[in-house]
Amino acid sequence: MEQKVDLTVDFAGLRLKNPVFTASGTCGYADELGDFMDVSQLGGFITKSITLQKRDGNPVPRVVETDSGMLNAIGLANIGVDRFIVEKVPLIKQFDTPFFVNVAGSTIEEYTSVAAKLAACSEIAGLELNISCPNVKKGGITFGTDPKLVSEITSAVKNSAGDKLLIVKLTPSITDISEIASAAIDAGADALSMINTFTAMVIDIETRRPVLANRTGGLSGPAIKPIAVYLTNKVYREIAKPANVPILAGGGIRNAADAIEFIIAGATAVSIGTASFIYPDSAIKIIDGIRKYCLRHNIGRISELTGCLK
Repeated sequence: MEQKVDLTVDFAGLRLKNPVFTASGTCGYADELGDFMDVSQLGGFITKSITLQKRDGNPVPRVVETDSGMLNAIGLANIGVDRFIVEKVPLIKQFDTPFFVNVAGSTIEEYTSVAAKLAACSEIAGLELNISCPNVKKGGITFGTDPKLVSEITSAVKNSAGDKLLIVKLTPSITDISEIASAAIDAGADALSMINTFTAMVIDIETRRPVLANRTGGLSGPAIKPIAVYLTNKVYREIAKPANVPILAGGGIRNAADAIEFIIAGATAVSIGTASFIYPDSAIKIIDGIRKYCLRHNIGRISELTGCLK
């Protein structure tokens, strides 16, 4: 009889078929991935950031490859929440996986307005609160570095989101990330997403100018993975485990081994981002790799691995 592995996980009360998500901002609105993989095989899908009004984003160039990673300064370009509900939400119905919408804004009122509109969409399982984007002049990381603001915006969005599961996405650009995590949980976060990108710069030595039109961008990819693993384990040990709040972790995951490293560190689920730019079906391959790892190690349930670091 063939041995089977239970890849399902309990994510803040939501039963997922496996622990693998897409990372916000890397896979559009989901329909873009349809030609490359079966989105329904994912544990969850997180859309790119949605704001109250349409945003064109930052001027180009706004993406540059770096050693072991990439910088992006997209600037939250998106079609706005009203068009998203009309044009994109109906497409979600064709996929058999929970969908989460990454919510962004410049003011708390903008965040709550977007959350309130999305609360009425039964197709959406939850929201990912983006208070950690380093590529916008207002909002984003401004909210995510102050515990009082984190508490205020988390509470406000939670009240506007109805019964939607609320994930708060943390920035690594903070002295003590556990303090921010604690503020988010105390204010009503159902789960934590970590980490967002690191603010960074690439300079063209011939022109002596930044390569990105925005000057700086968010560094992602394998270069940040060891830091992301450390921060995941720190928040898991100090905050998330005692509070029984799950972590959706990511940062440079390219394969199943990377994903399992985060799970051992304390993640309930993982998000795949930059790797999708190279291989759009990376997430599906990682799901299969996790299953094979569990079989090799005689692990019956993937949830047994969460936080098992010795």
